[in-house]
Amino acid sequence: MRIARFSIDGNVAFGAVEGEKQDELVLDIIKGIPFADFELSGTKVPVSKVRLLPPVLPNKVVAFGRNYADHAKEMDNEVPDAPFAFFKPATSVIGPGDEIQYPSFSQDVHHEAELAVVIGRLCREVPRERVKDVIFGYTCANDVTARDVQKREKQWARAKGFDTSCPLGPWVETDLDPHDLTIQLTVNGGQRQLGRTSEMIHSIEDLIVNISEAMTLLPGDVILTGTPAGVGPLHVGDEVAVTIEGIGTLTNKVVKRG
Repeated sequence: MRIARFSIDGNVAFGAVEGEKQDELVLDIIKGIPFADFELSGTKVPVSKVRLLPPVLPNKVVAFGRNYADHAKEMDNEVPDAPFAFFKPATSVIGPGDEIQYPSFSQDVHHEAELAVVIGRLCREVPRERVKDVIFGYTCANDVTARDVQKREKQWARAKGFDTSCPLGPWVETDLDPHDLTIQLTVNGGQRQLGRTSEMIHSIEDLIVNISEAMTLLPGDVILTGTPAGVGPLHVGDEVAVTIEGIGTLTNKVVKRG
């Protein structure tokens, strides 16, 4: 099931996305919230009549770096022996169609297409055999990075945590095998990144076991699983699109920060 979060007439709701062709998609509005037992209301609205929002509002976004060998190589980094985590704040999250604001303190902002895992229940110290039980679903993400700041400051809080640096969407797919999916990214229609989730060094199970050893994960929290090779610069005016097999396409435009 594809579950989207959206606004219409000043109200925010969740809905199940139905249909295949983009111009024919409709939302069956959900009664309640999708992290608990819910029912479909039967009240349907065309996707074209709503504004899609970030599919979740995470308490935290936990991102894992250098999880694809080719990407680590292109950045002249060693492949880490263990998962390598960092955070993006909730204020970095935007949704499909929202604008990525080019930060005033950077001259070299890069795209990074990623599979995002959405947590579905409160959990801590998750054993490997229970990882599937705590996952709500999967969505597309773009780990937008101020690369020059990342290199200069030697830590990633500002470089990866600035406002609008974490586009998510367009919705969460709850019924998906995430282990061998195509990930691609285009800028202005030209392909920049192309990889498969099977190329991850540390699996989704590895990542969730690793981070839940240290902290409690809450419903709606997001885990970013790393990016394949091909990262590169974004400029004001660019349209960047992340497409993941079985999920859909997340598109955002880069604008000058106002």
